[in-house]
Amino acid sequence: QVQLVESGGGLVQAGDSLRLSCAASGFTGRTFSTYAMGWFRQAPGKEREFVASIRWSDGSWTNYADSVKGRFAISRDNAKKTTTLQMDSLKPEDTAVYYCAAGDWPDSNPAIYEAWGQGTQVTVSS
Repeated sequence: QVQLVESGGGLVQAGDSLRLSCAASGFTGRTFSTYAMGWFRQAPGKEREFVASIRWSDGSWTNYADSVKGRFAISRDNAKKTTTLQMDSLKPEDTAVYYCAAGDWPDSNPAIYEAWGQGTQVTVSS
């Protein structure tokens, strides 16, 4: 069973940067490189929302929510079995618990993903 562990969250000021990482393990019969990876976030009282996704293999295709486009960048390292979310120019509205997920397609729909991490808190103060 695929296991995902996020790290890198914290408390920062508006305009700062953070780099989130997601380490994957537990693969049986299938390698990390064959999974699409996604990042989602959930703020208190709100539904989980899509942030970014990256396709399997070389990660040559990426997708971003309009709210983070131009500020966030998703990448993957198949050798290290990690996916990373670089977050620049952070805003208070980016405050949320951030989750990484693994699935068959780099979709914005969270139902597509079959494995989830436990989340990491990102808080951006104004």
